Amino acid sequence: MDTTSATPHDTPHDTPHDTPNDTPNETLHDTGSGPDEDRDGPGGRFGRFGRFVRSPLGWMLTGTVGVGLVSGLTATGPGPVPLLGAAAAVAVYRLVMHRAARRSTPETARRGAGRAALLGGGIGLAFILVSALLITLFGGYSFSWAGSDVLPVVRTAVMVQIGAAVTEELVFRALALQALEELWGSRAALVITSLFFGVAHLGAPGANIWSGLAIALEAGGLLGAAFLWRRSIWFVAGLHFTWNTAEQLLGIPVSGHTPEGLFTVDVHGSALLTGGSFGLEASAIPVLIALALAVPMLVLAHRNGGTKARRRAGH
Repeated sequence: MDTTSATPHDTPHDTPHDTPNDTPNETLHDTGSGPDEDRDGPGGRFGRFGRFVRSPLGWMLTGTVGVGLVSGLTATGPGPVPLLGAAAAVAVYRLVMHRAARRSTPETARRGAGRAALLGGGIGLAFILVSALLITLFGGYSFSWAGSDVLPVVRTAVMVQIGAAVTEELVFRALALQALEELWGSRAALVITSLFFGVAHLGAPGANIWSGLAIALEAGGLLGAAFLWRRSIWFVAGLHFTWNTAEQLLGIPVSGHTPEGLFTVDVHGSALLTGGSFGLEASAIPVLIALALAVPMLVLAHRNGGTKARRRAGH
């Protein structure tokens, strides 16, 4: 999940509909008076619950439950089921944002989605290949052909990893990061979601405190910075997808899990170099590369108005 050089003009915000000015505060319609407002008002049956659901924490939790249910039902399904699950998760996200958060979703705009996904995908692929190459040059990895049928393995990896990348990015970046930055600003939101992303991976095989910290710095930090820079779920999901898919096809454990790949990898030397049984993500090399990539992304995000300051009391 790395970043190469790309100008802000390559973003899916090239049109007025997709500009950074389409902030999360943009409403879809007048929310003043009407039957829904009366029913949800202070004396209405759904008043308190309605107000909570429309708050940042409320729509974050509502969307997380919805996307999580879709992911749980489709993530390990056969054939194209994970891909269909990813499409359903995007639809759930849009519904929650339109109905609960009362805002549009320029981060899921179809216009420019393909270009954003390809750019993010290229960055993610380069990140993993460079990291694996450096670890190999330092004597940490050696690869051998697994003898698998190429097309079935690649097809399965693509379907599964698309589903995982899209649903995780919807939960952690589109929902959690955007909700928390509404409350406390982009900086706090990035730190909190990065830490939570690391904690969420502590239950994986081979995980330990270091691997959780590595995931927080490397994946949470880089993916969060990528989202703040481009404000496109397609860009960050493309980056995440090729990151995981390249690892799997190389035979490197993906966050401790070892699904079938095209190669098998033999690991030599220190776990700090190789990542040990958890995989490349717990190696110090990709952590350093990811941080080096995240910093310029955050600088560009700030310059382009893609970050939010913490709200002062009374504002």
